Amino acid sequence: MSATSRQAGSSLSKNFDLWWQFTVRAVEMRHRGSHLGIFWTVLNPLLSLGMYVIVFGFIGKSHFNAIPNETPLDYTLAVFLGLIIFQITAEVIAVSPSYIISNPNFVKKVVFPLSALPLSNVSALWFHFTISFTLLLLACAAVSHPPPLSGLLWMPVLITPHIFLTIGLSWFLSAFGVFFRDISQVATFITQVVLYSSSVFFPVKLIKQVPGLWMVLKWNPMLHTVDLSRRALLWDQPVELIPVVYTWICGLTILGLGYWFFKKWQPAFADVI
Repeated sequence: MSATSRQAGSSLSKNFDLWWQFTVRAVEMRHRGSHLGIFWTVLNPLLSLGMYVIVFGFIGKSHFNAIPNETPLDYTLAVFLGLIIFQITAEVIAVSPSYIISNPNFVKKVVFPLSALPLSNVSALWFHFTISFTLLLLACAAVSHPPPLSGLLWMPVLITPHIFLTIGLSWFLSAFGVFFRDISQVATFITQVVLYSSSVFFPVKLIKQVPGLWMVLKWNPMLHTVDLSRRALLWDQPVELIPVVYTWICGLTILGLGYWFFKKWQPAFADVI
């Protein structure tokens, strides 16, 4: 782990209570004013899963052809897993540029650890991911087949580098957004690029059939996270170690660079805002 990544971890441990309070606040703010409140964290994924079953499973009749006798439900669950991983990245890209500029009062406070703001918001997103992931496991057990124990044990190893990646990306974009407000305008296009370059709706082998495209997209760490997670959890296939190591290198590198960039430009936030 790089020195900058260690500094990021040290910052989190020193401000744990503050981070936790702001994470709870971010979760509550997401559903403030709605009648069902926190229950939307369960209802939204269920509605999405039902829609994917109908659209992709029974209307589109799509397949990954990863397991024998693959059913529409098997395909739908694979898409759902890819989408809940993608959704974390999409929301980080869309919302992070406004984290600092929408909280000018905290910028003026010298003693306030500003890095806790992006971190707490990303933590809230991962809370919602946990809810969706739990529903995925229940759906697998109810309508398909229970995930293998080996796949469940692999998931923390496969998902943790993506957690690091989203935190680092949030630190970078929240600092970048202070100086370049136009980044929010291209966020939708960027998320679409990430969606279709991460093999959410189709198997990786289709990308490999186009050598030039694969030479570019193989460097996308989220593509490997999605593919490896499906292999381990849904298809009970061997997990290749080289892509796992690559996602960890990317996750730790982006975590460290994002924290370094945020700290480097933090002294100038007050002048710009």
